[in-house]
Amino acid sequence: MAYPVFEFDDVRAASLSLVQWRVQPGECWAVLGRNGSGKQQLTRLLTGELVPASGRLRRPDCHVGVLSFERQQQLFERELRDDDSEFMEGADAGTTVAELLELGGHPLPAELAFLGLERLLQRGYRQLSSGEARKTLLAQQWLRSPDLLILDEPFDSLDVASRAELARFFAEVVAAGRTTLLFLLNTEEDLFPWHSHLAVLERGQLVAQGPAQEVRDTPALQALLRFDATALPPWPDALPRATVPDPLIVLRNGTVAYDSTVIFSGIELRIQHGSHTLLTGPNGSGKSTLLGLLTGDHPQCYGNDLTLFGKRRGSGETIWELKQRLGIVSPQLHRDHRVAGSTVQIIISGFFDTIGLYDQPSTTQLQHAERWLALVGLGEQRNVPFKHLSYGEQRLALVARALVKQPLLLILDEPTQGLDDINRCRVLHFLDHLAHQQHTTVLMASHRQDEFLPLFRQHVELG
Repeated sequence: MAYPVFEFDDVRAASLSLVQWRVQPGECWAVLGRNGSGKQQLTRLLTGELVPASGRLRRPDCHVGVLSFERQQQLFERELRDDDSEFMEGADAGTTVAELLELGGHPLPAELAFLGLERLLQRGYRQLSSGEARKTLLAQQWLRSPDLLILDEPFDSLDVASRAELARFFAEVVAAGRTTLLFLLNTEEDLFPWHSHLAVLERGQLVAQGPAQEVRDTPALQALLRFDATALPPWPDALPRATVPDPLIVLRNGTVAYDSTVIFSGIELRIQHGSHTLLTGPNGSGKSTLLGLLTGDHPQCYGNDLTLFGKRRGSGETIWELKQRLGIVSPQLHRDHRVAGSTVQIIISGFFDTIGLYDQPSTTQLQHAERWLALVGLGEQRNVPFKHLSYGEQRLALVARALVKQPLLLILDEPTQGLDDINRCRVLHFLDHLAHQQHTTVLMASHRQDEFLPLFRQHVELG
């Protein structure tokens, strides 16, 4: 078949209530919704993983491909389960990019050359950066020739050049009409002229749908996406503060290499207290690797001339002493949160620098966690298991986890990944507030130019 056609007639399933929605041949739809609006449940309906409780869903028997952060997480966890490093000499690289793409020794098709995967074909999936993993899974799904390809935040984690190339590729796919594309988006910025139709999903219901430009012009949509900082709850009181060492970070001739592959070399980095720093560079340039050196999560941190909080790395300090002064948000930390625990417990765990909560919190710690639940808009999800939150809601909980103890240094690796416009503005507002408080210093890696805030006094570009 050339096109699948989906039709919802008063369908109710889980948190979704879809009265009427029809996808016609030749249309390219985007579904715009905030974090927790129900996009993940919609994907499960369209793939047949979720069966409607009532109503009629016309879903032709066709091959459906999915690109999403949830699918990336599932693959990452599968790779961890299959890790055989303890039974072999050296580390198990796991499934390679070439194996994931099922190339069978054949070259990558020319139409996917813009993804830049040729140099990564023999690299294990767990060794990829967030952006590289995203590109790999997009290629995997495309090579399986789906009739319908569901793209959940396909532009997130990509650098500016990769985003432009991907948009061009999608425009050509839409024009050719070979595959129906359905985009699930958090932000208006990811809408393009070739999106013919737009639906707005809010609290499990399609509150607007139709030709894209008509829907974009409705006042209701603009009100739905508007951030109001004055509506936020009060900021938590200051916690007792230790003496601030200065500089916080000194890295001399920073280098990371795997055999003959050099990720970066000759990096000079000095961060003074209050010198908020922005880290940029294309996908694969080593931003996450550099931040992993600083947090102690990368094994080559001991082989570098690195001083943190006045102590030379490897001079006897423990990783726990280091992380007491750090707040961290990163794709790796997000992937590693596979433990049981409620939303509030995950936030409280920030006081103890653990993945999961294993200590009894104090009254003060509980109060601060509750305040942060309200600040990130997750008060109603207080007791919801972290695993049951949407990807964006999980990211908000991890932001709160990093900020709850008011760290000396806040290290953020694409902290707004997976967030809608309102929650992106919410997090950026937090950073601006931190700058005015003059206690926490921010080091942030980002691809988005709208996140290059005035508070960043220093800019380090890799690649």
